[in-house]
Amino acid sequence: QVQLAESGGGLVQAGGSLRLSCAASGRTFTTYIMAWFRQAPGKERQWVAAIKWSSATTYYVDSVKGRFTISRDTAENTVYLQMNSLKPEDTAVYYCAADPRGILNPYAHDYDYWGQGTQVTVSS
Repeated sequence: QVQLAESGGGLVQAGGSLRLSCAASGRTFTTYIMAWFRQAPGKERQWVAAIKWSSATTYYVDSVKGRFTISRDTAENTVYLQMNSLKPEDTAVYYCAADPRGILNPYAHDYDYWGQGTQVTVSS
């Protein structure tokens, strides 16, 4: 059974940085695509970034390009989201997700596995 555990959220001032971690276990993730989503109060869950485990090819939503970086450590089975130049509109619960099909997909309902989420709050 795949398990995902996020950590690293917190409160930061606008312009600051945070690094989120997602520790993955229970499978070999070679064929997987790993993603970060976020959900702000009263809004739908939004795809933020993704990385193909095997090739490390990365993808980003336009609103975070140039500010966020997704990466993975195959030895530690961990996916990271480095968030720089944070803005108040980045405030949300951030979720790690995994799809064994390895296909880039921005739709939350297509991801099989989810972490519990970690809160990121950016103050102005």
